[in-house]
Amino acid sequence: MTATIRQPIITVCGHVDHGKTSILDCLRGTSVQQGEAGGITQKISFTLYPMNRLKDACPLIEKSGIKLNIPGFLLIDTPGHAAFTNLRKRGGSLADLAVLVIDVNEGIKPQTAEVIQILKHNKTPFLIALNKIDNVSGWRTYKDKPIKASIESQQLNVLTNFQEKYFTIIGALNSYGFDADLYYNIQDFTKKIALVPTSAKTKEGISELIFTICGLSQKYLTDKLTLHDDAKGVMLEIKKEKSVFYNEAILYDGILKRTDEIAVSNLDGEPIITKIRILEEIEPLKAKFKVKESVRASTGIRMQLIEKAEFLPGMPFQIYKNNLEEIRSQFKKEIAETIKTEKYGIIAKADSLGSLEALLVLLSQNNIAVVKAGIGNINKSDIISAKANLEINEMDAIVVGFNVRIDEDAKELSKNSSVKIITDEVVYKLIENLTKYRQEKASEIEKKRLMGLTTICKLSILHQYVFRNTNPAIFGIRIEGGKLTSGLSLIDDKGEKIGRVKNIQHEKSSVKEATEGMEVAISISGINFERVLGDKNALYTDISGSQFRNLKKNKDLMSAREMQILQEIGDMKRVKEPEWGM
Repeated sequence: MTATIRQPIITVCGHVDHGKTSILDCLRGTSVQQGEAGGITQKISFTLYPMNRLKDACPLIEKSGIKLNIPGFLLIDTPGHAAFTNLRKRGGSLADLAVLVIDVNEGIKPQTAEVIQILKHNKTPFLIALNKIDNVSGWRTYKDKPIKASIESQQLNVLTNFQEKYFTIIGALNSYGFDADLYYNIQDFTKKIALVPTSAKTKEGISELIFTICGLSQKYLTDKLTLHDDAKGVMLEIKKEKSVFYNEAILYDGILKRTDEIAVSNLDGEPIITKIRILEEIEPLKAKFKVKESVRASTGIRMQLIEKAEFLPGMPFQIYKNNLEEIRSQFKKEIAETIKTEKYGIIAKADSLGSLEALLVLLSQNNIAVVKAGIGNINKSDIISAKANLEINEMDAIVVGFNVRIDEDAKELSKNSSVKIITDEVVYKLIENLTKYRQEKASEIEKKRLMGLTTICKLSILHQYVFRNTNPAIFGIRIEGGKLTSGLSLIDDKGEKIGRVKNIQHEKSSVKEATEGMEVAISISGINFERVLGDKNALYTDISGSQFRNLKKNKDLMSAREMQILQEIGDMKRVKEPEWGM
């Protein structure tokens, strides 16, 4: 008996405006793209694409005489600003195959690079739609020719221009460890990534793209596509329609009946058992759902469930057959594999389990540890967790949020603490901003530490303000550079020791420190002002040779004025000790 084959799940991903949805529109014969806000896909949408419609869209299937066993495709369009791997299942990506859309004229952008890293991490096979070939300068469209012949028919300068662009992309892919070539030059598709030149605008290369997807699916995915009995899927999002809440989901294995009970995981891996009230399936090539008594994977579904629990996006579900412990064990293992945290680190939040996994992978690649990770908006509890990091490591007093909002009480709490919140809808920008902030914070912490150990300072004595001559001597000074703190030892401009600053007063109040430009009064015990300082004009911080060397090593943390003062101290000390500070 031949095993039943399910539809391969094909996810279309790439940089925000390289034409993912436009390519899907060509396949679906729809025009979703114009209706999207700002031309950017606002949500994940899926399209059921049966084989008979595939054959209509791609005459090459009939012409080639290849008998396809796959029943069609389930196409998934992912938002460019959200996690292209929002779709995950146990052991990796929900997608059997990915189509990475790259604008041939723009090449690999940061977001494209990010997609490649995630596809590589998940070991998801992919091919590349080399889109917008019609924008190559001087390109001529030949609607009646296959794409290979169309490329070869271009004028020499246009062909050279096109070749330069695609060779650049091949070179960039090589740096990620992938060999790639135009699909018609490849003999073994397991060894090279196929590039299919396309134009969603003129429809060039679309038939060849479908044909390549069919060929790859048939040849390399068939073993993975065997349909099993037990229904398994992933929750995508909750939607409200006429005051009724529906759970939109993808069924990726098995057959699900309306009379079945299902178990859905929560964030702790605990199963929530519920019955299905209404089961609906997406109609082929339409954005409409139809009520069904049973559905077969792979397909897009929506369910009205009896249990009112709020199921989190990206959570796994499966049919429940009184096997609670078995399901609990599977769910806990899956959540643990997805949300890997450390003993120390920052707090990370995302809008779904898949987005969170993508975020954690990218944070790990950037050597940023995470102590706590969750799904949903940034809340008060996240700020409290980050605040606790102030005692352990200031660098980790951060909450990052991918595609989530900040609760009002969390905003309020963060205002009165040193916790930094960084959010973005584009994950690579989030990582970029986080990395930049941590670098700045590291410099700030290092400067604090360095200046705490050794404060550099130059003072001018204000002889017109001598308040007490001795026991202790109290007089006015101006900070010419650096910072003065109480307890500092001072020397004169000949390197002679003067004494330690006992107290600093500014506008009749004691202060712990004074900075450049401030005029303050200081007290020094054990000296007679007239005898010791009557003929002096400047005083400096007294530092050791090793402190001098340490400061010089960290000059990037010092201002130009502080560096100048350090040099003056060095020159002064070397009058008596030529090797001082060397």
